[in-house]
Amino acid sequence: MTRHETALIDAGAQIGEGTSVWHHAHVRSTAWIGERCTIGQGVYIDEHVCIGDDVKIQNHVSIYRGVTLEKEVFVGPNATFTNDIAPRSLGPWERIPTFVRRGASIGANATVICGIEIGEYAMVGAGAVVTHDVPAFGLVYGNPARLVGWVCRSGHRRPLAQSRTSICDQCPGDRR
Repeated sequence: MTRHETALIDAGAQIGEGTSVWHHAHVRSTAWIGERCTIGQGVYIDEHVCIGDDVKIQNHVSIYRGVTLEKEVFVGPNATFTNDIAPRSLGPWERIPTFVRRGASIGANATVICGIEIGEYAMVGAGAVVTHDVPAFGLVYGNPARLVGWVCRSGHRRPLAQSRTSICDQCPGDRR
């Protein structure tokens, strides 16, 4: 692991080989981060967050308790994941888990409301507010985020009318 001198990594946090943690990031004590990840400047990773291998988290992302990012996920700058559907300053919190499946991408400044599942290789556009599950290979954007098309594993856009499992003309080897 490579860590910048200003990164705060609490005792007990587990971080895999080849992972880089940059300036002013904070990783809490029970967080688990896989191998070969990039944790950008000012990122906050709460307790009980699980991050798979080869994940890239851009600057100033907040990932709160209950979030799981599977391997090969990309999270753009300033994205936020919530963890309480009815937050209040006093009283108990009901933390609701959120799952981002393998290869999915979350755009800059997106907000993902808790209890959501973002499917494999799905793409969330910049600034989107995700309030519902996103299907595998789905492309969503807007507030609230709406399904507007499909993407292939490489991220090339497919029209909504086309099958999400069809071969992409731009990457013909992609048959998922």
